[in-house]
Amino acid sequence: MSEASAKSPISGASNFGAPAAEVEVFFAPLAERLAQYIDPEGIQHIKDAFVFGANAHVGQARKSGEPYISHPVAVAEILAGLHMDEATLVAAILHDVIEDTAVAREEIVQHFGEEVARLVDGVSKLTQIRFKSKAEAQAANFRKMMMAMVEDVRVILIKLADRLHNMRTLGVMRPDKRRRIARETLDIYTPIASRLGLNALRHELEDMGFAALYPARYRVLTEAVRKARGNRKEVVAGIEERFIQRFADERLRASIDAREKRPYSIYRKMAQKHLSFKDVFDVFAVRIVVGSVDECYRALGIVHNLYKPLPGRFKDYIAIPKANGYQSLHTILFGPHGIPLEVQIRTAEMHQFAESGIAAHWLYKANHDQGTVTQARAREWLRDLLEIQQKAGNPQEFLESVKVDLFPDEVYVFTPMGEIIELPRRATAVDFAYAIHTDVGNTCVSCKIDRRFAPLSTPVENGQTVEIITASGAEPNPNWLSFVVTAKARANIRSYLKNLQDAEAIKLGHRLLTKALSVESVEFEDVQTDRLNQLLAEYHYEGLSDLLRDIGLGNRMAPLVARLLLLDGTTEPVDTEGPARAATINAANSPIIISGTEGLVVDFAKCCHPIPGDGVVGFLSTGRGIVVHRRDCSNAADVGAHPERWLAVNWASEPTGEYQAQIVIHAKNVRGGLARIAASVAETGADIDDVRFDDRDVNLTIITVTLRVSNRVHLARVMRRVKQVTDVVKVVRP
Repeated sequence: MSEASAKSPISGASNFGAPAAEVEVFFAPLAERLAQYIDPEGIQHIKDAFVFGANAHVGQARKSGEPYISHPVAVAEILAGLHMDEATLVAAILHDVIEDTAVAREEIVQHFGEEVARLVDGVSKLTQIRFKSKAEAQAANFRKMMMAMVEDVRVILIKLADRLHNMRTLGVMRPDKRRRIARETLDIYTPIASRLGLNALRHELEDMGFAALYPARYRVLTEAVRKARGNRKEVVAGIEERFIQRFADERLRASIDAREKRPYSIYRKMAQKHLSFKDVFDVFAVRIVVGSVDECYRALGIVHNLYKPLPGRFKDYIAIPKANGYQSLHTILFGPHGIPLEVQIRTAEMHQFAESGIAAHWLYKANHDQGTVTQARAREWLRDLLEIQQKAGNPQEFLESVKVDLFPDEVYVFTPMGEIIELPRRATAVDFAYAIHTDVGNTCVSCKIDRRFAPLSTPVENGQTVEIITASGAEPNPNWLSFVVTAKARANIRSYLKNLQDAEAIKLGHRLLTKALSVESVEFEDVQTDRLNQLLAEYHYEGLSDLLRDIGLGNRMAPLVARLLLLDGTTEPVDTEGPARAATINAANSPIIISGTEGLVVDFAKCCHPIPGDGVVGFLSTGRGIVVHRRDCSNAADVGAHPERWLAVNWASEPTGEYQAQIVIHAKNVRGGLARIAASVAETGADIDDVRFDDRDVNLTIITVTLRVSNRVHLARVMRRVKQVTDVVKVVRP
């Protein structure tokens, strides 16, 4: 490199033919910032990327009218403010070339290396794939970005900087688009910034997102702040001066900064806690930065001696850091004139992490230091993301799972060995089990909370000790999905149930197809292999299991598939079956035997609640398998509408388990009547699932009771016993 190039960060020959005017206007300010921490050779490499990007985007302009290259350079400037490494800055400048220009990934690899290409590809959207809806495309793009982040967290840092500059220039967009982008920013990107500890960036995104999403509320709130400020500057200055004097008296060196709350912070607290503006605005924040952890606790004693602390409002995030690695002492004091003071006490290193998060001590430094608590927490979260991605059924499910995980209101609980487990608010013992290990969650059967047995659905609270009891052979319960809150637990339960449903659907599909073939006097084993392979290819199935699964789930009719399998290959296959032939096949078919334990692919209709002993029929419901109805059900009477989907079913000789049934009780409206009815049901060995009062007046009450019985005989015994209760007028089964 020449002496001239060493003196000027933007001088030196470029490999791509630099547009001099754009270099001077857009790259020069960036080069000045880069010169603070990157050597001239690295700056030249970044300049080459700028020229390459400027040429790729030539002729393109932003809605503001500026050349498009101004945007990626602004993104790089934001990242330079975080002192990001050379590869990240190059990727930031090139982050839109794959998506918005004719440049291919291979060209980026050729000129700037595989590392940069991987970063650019991680940020780029999935423009080459067609999706059914915008929501699906958005979810798929998000999943791709998050998975790229698992491999290299710099991907999300580039994306966050990209979003920050887009928010800064949002004013040129249509109002509806501004609101959509602002909502996405507040829902997705600010929680990610928070999770990675990038608080300075998060605060700016939040305030701009608030202004764009609720412009009227933002204007009213900022105007109220301006009017209410009055002598508040003097109050803030007075508080700050008193803190400085007290720390000087105690000979403890500290940086003290008193400030007001941000607009979005005020708005969020007003909305969440249903407070008035006055109640929120009359809160000042004081940040105290000291030299060591010991001095943090010493500073806490000083402020508590200066102003009285508010009971129950102290949090020690130094001993127990937040999910993103954030560390600080938080306390709230009764300030002058009763004004609440929020005080944060931390070291300089903690403050750096609080502002810059995972970027503070960069993960990709040459020494490959494993870094700090912030980075360790971020890596742990990224590993969980990878597991959630592997278990998620589709991009939208993944997006919803991650969104749940991005809004943690943390509680800290202990294992019996004293290890701290962090969970979101309202997390249950099942969430705790999955947080320990997936296998523990999958096989948990009960739990102890503070040494006492408790239901698995019990929400855990701060400071509790939770012990999970497992059993080999135990399996996740579908009901867990109604109360778990963590993405990891939800993803693992859904994955297990999906695999279980697939296995059951394949078995049921085999039974249905075998019976359909038997009507034609053909055994399943006698079907020609060539014809079977031809049919699988025509319907784009990878194997026989996929076909059987679709039959079991009701997505394809077994009689139609049987007929197609028996064609000689000269007849064009069809997608629908004549109702008359379907009805004939089903009529000739012997019944499907059900025991009630088939699980996810055999369901019992809620309209009529069939139980063993009832005459029943089955309906092949798309995506659900067989739905069993009583023969006298009004829905079952409509066989003519879809005859090809109705099939004969029958109970096994000795069905097992319990089944939901309903009874309707007409009773006099007297005190204690329901208690007597519930006791009579319990005497017969039945359990009540639900009670509903359908009609009620001064004299008579109609009660619909949903209960669990083993068969019709058991239900009849329940009804006879309930009729014997005083004040019960009539008991019927609907």
